[in-house]
Amino acid sequence: MSRGKSKPVLNVKEAGARGGQRTLERHGAAFYRKIGRKGGRRTKKLYGDLIREFGKRGGRPRRPSLSNMGETTSPRKKEEPVGPVG
Repeated sequence: MSRGKSKPVLNVKEAGARGGQRTLERHGAAFYRKIGRKGGRRTKKLYGDLIREFGKRGGRPRRPSLSNMGETTSPRKKEEPVGPVG
């Protein structure tokens, strides 16, 4: 039997928002600017000339997930409806 108040249930989005807010309180906005620049430099180092091409296509391509491994079509393609339509 549990006594007292139960802990509030958080979804992933809320937990991430709380964590980001806490990090901001602890380290400040300058911390986010610093890690953003660091990430940008790393991306430039890894992908160099391809950055312009990524921008034209809407960002760096995503890694394939386990659910679409081995597929040759785009993972964003709409699926065909299942069952009778209409």
